[in-house]
Amino acid sequence: MARMVPKGWLMVQSSSDVGTILREWRTRRRVSQLDLALDADVSPRHLSFVETGRARPSRDLLLRLSEQLDVPRRDQNALLLAAGFAPAFPQRDFADPALDAVRAALDTVLTAHEPFPALVVDRHLTMISANRALAPLVEGVDPALLEPPVNVLRLTLHPDGVSRNIVNLAEWRGFLLRALDREIAQSGDTTLIALREEMDLYPKGPASDVRPRDFAEVAVPFRFQRGDRILSFYSARTVFGSPIDLTLDDLALETFLPADAETAEAMRALCPGAP
Repeated sequence: MARMVPKGWLMVQSSSDVGTILREWRTRRRVSQLDLALDADVSPRHLSFVETGRARPSRDLLLRLSEQLDVPRRDQNALLLAAGFAPAFPQRDFADPALDAVRAALDTVLTAHEPFPALVVDRHLTMISANRALAPLVEGVDPALLEPPVNVLRLTLHPDGVSRNIVNLAEWRGFLLRALDREIAQSGDTTLIALREEMDLYPKGPASDVRPRDFAEVAVPFRFQRGDRILSFYSARTVFGSPIDLTLDDLALETFLPADAETAEAMRALCPGAP
């Protein structure tokens, strides 16, 4: 039975397009043509012909080259489609019944993490779901920022968002944007590039931000002013191991852990009834 190409994906059979895409990824990864040829077990001459459009690569070769260049799965699909092949990795809507077990597992983790904040985001930092403990951190933000789809980076750094209550805004902003810059360097995602440009328009925080001594050699904290209290958290990110479906490949679980006993006590009061 023939494999179906997902709706919305255009089939383009052009060796020159494929070669251009491969060359762009090789340049982004700063790998020479010779090194890539050796790593992928292909002759340098043939790889040169592929990049210049003089030779049409096989599906197996494209997958081998993609693996050596650490091309994201979504972009591997695009590369295969450009060469006239069916995509290698499926993608389902998050509401698809096939992902029922995944959604249930994520809901279980989100609930179990209460009374501390946790949320699930996609590759563009759009919030998919969150637990109850996130609510105290977003109180008072511009309601427009909470209208779906909610981009958590925009929600955090927008001047009418959470940033108004971040004590160490310059430090936390720097941490978030460095992570974003790494992802852009890895993927070249145009949506993330546009988001990064948007972030440059937002307040950067006072240059006097200084990391507290007790965090100096541990991690960058998220320090949040709520009333007369400062809540301090460490953050952690969890992703699915070895996903095949692109939907799972996109998802990340962001969790916040109390950095001190005072924060833990405050969050238990703010999120009563937590497990």
